[in-house]
Amino acid sequence: MQTSPAVEPQIGSFVLAGPTPPAEIVAALRKVDALDGLSDSDYLWLARNGVERKVGAGAMVFREGDPPFGMNILLAGEIHVRRNQSGSLSLFIARVGQLSGLLPFSRMKGYGGNGYSVGNAWSLDIPKEKFPEMLAAIPSMAQRCVWVLLNRVREVTRMEMQAEKLTALGKLAANLAHELNNPASAAQRSAASLFGELRQFGDQKQQLGAALAEAGQYQQYQDWARRTREKMAGYTSRAILPDNPLDLSDREDIFRAWLEAHGVPEPWSVAAVIAESPMTLANIDELATIVSPQALAISAAAFASSLRVERMAETVLNSTVRIFDLISAIKDYSYMDQAPIQEIDLAQSLDTTLTMFNSRLDHVLVERQYDPDLPLISAYGSELNQVWTELIANALDAMSLTPVSSGDGVPRGTLRLKTSQLGEMVTVEVWNDGPGIPPEVVTRIFEPFYTTKPPGQGLGLGLDSVTRIVNKHNGFVTVDSKPGGTCFQVRLPIERAQAY
Repeated sequence: MQTSPAVEPQIGSFVLAGPTPPAEIVAALRKVDALDGLSDSDYLWLARNGVERKVGAGAMVFREGDPPFGMNILLAGEIHVRRNQSGSLSLFIARVGQLSGLLPFSRMKGYGGNGYSVGNAWSLDIPKEKFPEMLAAIPSMAQRCVWVLLNRVREVTRMEMQAEKLTALGKLAANLAHELNNPASAAQRSAASLFGELRQFGDQKQQLGAALAEAGQYQQYQDWARRTREKMAGYTSRAILPDNPLDLSDREDIFRAWLEAHGVPEPWSVAAVIAESPMTLANIDELATIVSPQALAISAAAFASSLRVERMAETVLNSTVRIFDLISAIKDYSYMDQAPIQEIDLAQSLDTTLTMFNSRLDHVLVERQYDPDLPLISAYGSELNQVWTELIANALDAMSLTPVSSGDGVPRGTLRLKTSQLGEMVTVEVWNDGPGIPPEVVTRIFEPFYTTKPPGQGLGLGLDSVTRIVNKHNGFVTVDSKPGGTCFQVRLPIERAQAY
């Protein structure tokens, strides 16, 4: 048995209490499923020609990118393999009875991640230099190794795709959390304030009724309130409700001065509400002429309180409508409770996907160029939405590389979505004005596991998923890129018979 440290590929500290007798190694090899059915002489050949290795718990067994030593037959313990860009996500777990490392016929150039032992690990490694000799001595090892290779590729690909989906789901959840947080917070604040405001408004209404009844001016006030609300509802000029905060502050000062001059208590509170409504000085001047000075203060405060209550209730209503719209968009996006194959309106599908990105569109100008006569297409709706999600996310990521303009309100970039019909195909284009894709990269962006993003921000499977989904629909996707303009074009057949 070879135990020379000169050929040790591992990095961790090793614990070797002396060579293990070949009989014990053979007994351990018989428990390896991939080797089941070998003869005694075959097991003995592996035991005599393998390099026995033992490593303590927590040791780094190999480093990502290092060239492989050979085939590893794990006899005890576990080895967890993690990629640097995947954080703590386990890419692969080598367990007792598995073949790992470099196998015959494998094109492996380096380890795909960092390997760490969990507990004490014991392996028998066959150096790659002995592969020809092993295949000659044990011919069945060729078929066994190919079988292991196929299973390994399938498993790693599945795990990578799952990680990519989880990453995409995490981004989607973050966008939705942001979108839901704003209306939910507004509704919560308004509902909390509404409770106290309603109590105050009730007290003011009682005081107002008593004051107006005593002066015999109740009907005059009711008529004024009705006329004022009708006028407020008919105002459309933006001159009444300025957009500029400074102009709004000036408008509030005018009302506060009027209220102070007429002896209304807490004029700042009443003025703030009136200034944000379409009321004018003429409206409250009219109020002053029809009620007594004693009733003016309470009537102005009560009317302002009613406006404040209505505004709070309107905020709660608008916020809940916004939340309902978001939930509806999520259902449309996922095609929840619907058959997998749908008649898809591409414009609606794109807009639904855009809703998921509202939190990232603050500095982006979105241009929609939808063909109004575009027919519906038969497709897997939820999967097509994954395509739009990936393409739009990539476009926004590209535009984030463009410097933000300095406080002038000019959008950072332009996102253009276009649909059109070309013969029996429909075309969807996702265009952005980012810096473009370098020519030496553009030919590789659809390759699995290829990414230009920093480590930890992408696994290189997004555009691969786009390609697979589009191919599933018998369509194709292309890209045209130059500085200041990148366009991904997706073509899909209209008729279901052509797609499936």
